[in-house]
Amino acid sequence: MRFTFCPLYSGSSGNALFIGAGNTRILIDAGMTGKAIEAALREIHVLPETLNGIAVTHEHSDHIKGVGIISRKYRVPVYANERTWNAMARSVGEIHPGNRRIFEDEEDFYIGDLALHPFSIPHDAADPVGYRVYYGGRSAATATDMGYARKNVIKTLAGVDVLLLESNHDPELLRLNPHYPLYLKQRILSNHGHLSNQASAEALLALLESGVREVLLGHLSGENNTPELALQTHTDILTRAGVKPGEDIHLGLAWRDRVSKKFEIE
Repeated sequence: MRFTFCPLYSGSSGNALFIGAGNTRILIDAGMTGKAIEAALREIHVLPETLNGIAVTHEHSDHIKGVGIISRKYRVPVYANERTWNAMARSVGEIHPGNRRIFEDEEDFYIGDLALHPFSIPHDAADPVGYRVYYGGRSAATATDMGYARKNVIKTLAGVDVLLLESNHDPELLRLNPHYPLYLKQRILSNHGHLSNQASAEALLALLESGVREVLLGHLSGENNTPELALQTHTDILTRAGVKPGEDIHLGLAWRDRVSKKFEIE
């Protein structure tokens, strides 16, 4: 029973996550152009026409840019809660009524062989969610675009086999960024903004107790973070807490502009 998990893109320029198991292949978000997503899928030997669904986290353009074209071109159903559908309708364009699927937050739904659990996250969008996806006793999850890791998020992610977790920015780099206006900095730092490296590491400390061992840090800012800084911050905070990165937990990165590590969960 192979369960495949692979971030295709992760960052403010675009997000798309591939998950496949059994006879089912899905995307969580499609925030790049259709051509870019097609190319990334072919890189991991997945034909776009075999997709069974696109599950949307929220309506921001870096998560939905390619949703409409992929759905129309390959007749792929699109799943989102009602408020997200209302917020993204104009941006994604016409979707065939038969491919417009609505779910309720915190209630499981199925796409083929996969069970998806959408959980609420704090972000400045209409009704944003993360997803935990189950197959054959195994599970994978994505939790990005959230201002803080509130209790329901930690509870939902407990024991997940592989996790894509936001590590968006370093607060000091953000504070000193001359290109970002004050209102944008305040938005990112708010409880409905984005998770910092430090906050991400603290969330991991809570999740370690539940058995989480494989983590990809994602949605890194191109201006307010670096891959090296994200990893070092996590390593420092975990080490000070007595955790041994590389032994007690394995940390990796989800890249902004290219396909990341592909996990095959047995």
